[in-house]
Amino acid sequence: MAFGVHHGWEHETIEAKARWFQSLSVAERMDLLFEFMEMIRSANPSLLEKRNAEQSAKGVRILRLP
Repeated sequence: MAFGVHHGWEHETIEAKARWFQSLSVAERMDLLFEFMEMIRSANPSLLEKRNAEQSAKGVRILRLP
């Protein structure tokens, strides 16, 4: 893989982003998750409020292909 600074959109494919993300360690991935969560929370603090949350009385069904 060639490293360097690129400014074209052709380098911004979903495959390129997936390769980059897979190259990160678990700790680095978790750090990114926390950074994204903090960014979302700062943009919309009311997002974390549980005003209309309801507990489901139904169970979870796991389906598997035969």
